Amino acid sequence: MTSDETTQIPPTMQAAVLRDHKTGLQIETLRTPRPKSGEVLIKVAACGLCHSDLHVIGGAIAFPLPAVLGHEVSGTIVELGPGNEHSGLEVGQSVAGGFLMPCGQCDACAAGRDELCGPFFELNRLKGLLYDGTTRLATTEGEPVAMYSMGGLAQYAVVPSTSVTPVPESIDMVPAAILGCAAMTAYGAVRRGADLRYGETVAVVATGGVGTNIVQVARAFGARQVIAIDVDDDKLAPMFDYGATAVVNSSTHDAREEVFRLTGGKGVDVSFEALGIPATWTTALDVLADGGRMVPIGLGAGVQTAGVEINRTVRRSQSILGSYGARTRQDLPAVVDLAAQGVINYRDVVSRRFPLQEARLGYEALHNREVQGRAVVDMSL
Repeated sequence: MTSDETTQIPPTMQAAVLRDHKTGLQIETLRTPRPKSGEVLIKVAACGLCHSDLHVIGGAIAFPLPAVLGHEVSGTIVELGPGNEHSGLEVGQSVAGGFLMPCGQCDACAAGRDELCGPFFELNRLKGLLYDGTTRLATTEGEPVAMYSMGGLAQYAVVPSTSVTPVPESIDMVPAAILGCAAMTAYGAVRRGADLRYGETVAVVATGGVGTNIVQVARAFGARQVIAIDVDDDKLAPMFDYGATAVVNSSTHDAREEVFRLTGGKGVDVSFEALGIPATWTTALDVLADGGRMVPIGLGAGVQTAGVEINRTVRRSQSILGSYGARTRQDLPAVVDLAAQGVINYRDVVSRRFPLQEARLGYEALHNREVQGRAVVDMSL
């Protein structure tokens, strides 16, 4: 990076900071972060608003405070840290950032299991730090600020090079923010969790941002039937446009009866649970065929449990296969390619855009189930 380019990075930036669960996000001025070894600094174009952020904002998932949340981002690389000689990354590239940031060095990463990266969980998810044991964020007075993933609800974000991938010029950068979480998580669930085979039948329980993407990824992978299940007709209505072959409102219909009717009395080969509450877990298990796989993706608020009918699971040889994110280094480039080819309709999944100053209002809308698909913070607003 040239000295002229370096001087274009301002010393401070605006960020949405969580200091107190009662007051929620507040806009503050922080020092602009700078990348260290194996990291890049991006100027954020947009950041998606995800349910797992809601759990942190409300205090259901413990996380250090103060903190900057936001874990699905798109933006432009403005600075490379050292150790990027073989990354293929360059200043000026448009990139998507994956929420699951593999260290690239632990046993899980060495085995290609990015979704099980030890330092990611031990340092970032528990302590809000990056992999040298420090955060990149601080107030103007020097107070450390924790990072949830890369802390994308800010004008600038430091991201490990392992979890960014370049995007072509044809990609719309604002809705592209969802590629690194909602779309990548859906891809990981279909490709890795379920190992979906051509011609299998699928049910998707809860059609928010991740569920919507599961519908279209499952269809793209050759699912013969994709049945979308939710409690909201307004959320179900667009599912046909994403590839659903049928929809079921489980608040007005018996989901099990409807799915078995639609599948000739068999149930589905694979059900995906995309919300993380006991009721949707039960529904996802209830609609399974003999020998079927249930793939839960949704994260619950705090420590939650869901019941499993033991004898049915054993006698019917059913499986429960948890899926957290995806294998970022392999799967995020694949997701970007699917979006560039038009296989994943990422643009229409984003139904609402908020300026950074209204990030708190965006999460309130998400909490109140007023968001169809995904909402994003658009840094140009």
